[in-house]
Amino acid sequence: MFGKLGVAGINSNLATFIRTIVILLVTAGILSLRHEWSKPSGLPLNSWVFLVLSGIATGLSWLCYYRALQLGPVSKVAPIDKFSVALAIVFGLVFLGEQLSWSLAIGGALILAGAIVIAVF
Repeated sequence: MFGKLGVAGINSNLATFIRTIVILLVTAGILSLRHEWSKPSGLPLNSWVFLVLSGIATGLSWLCYYRALQLGPVSKVAPIDKFSVALAIVFGLVFLGEQLSWSLAIGGALILAGAIVIAVF
């Protein structure tokens, strides 16, 4: 809801940029308060690669989300965004070897069904 109100009357890419700066500042504040800063050079290369890929995916997702909020009602956009939860479950099963349980399968199916019902009807 805040995002929908925030993109009203401004460029959605600029809105995403502002949101990103706020997240950066909040995260830096939390790291500072908890004394959790560490040297980036001490991080393993594969962590860097996957964090950069995750950042790119998140950035592109936010750009698309804010543009969709400008174009459509939040009641339709937000459920479609939550479809990513179902995708994450599938990717976790396929690529990370996570185990499927009945509750996970039913919950994922309900999320998928809900997103489809709201988007289509």
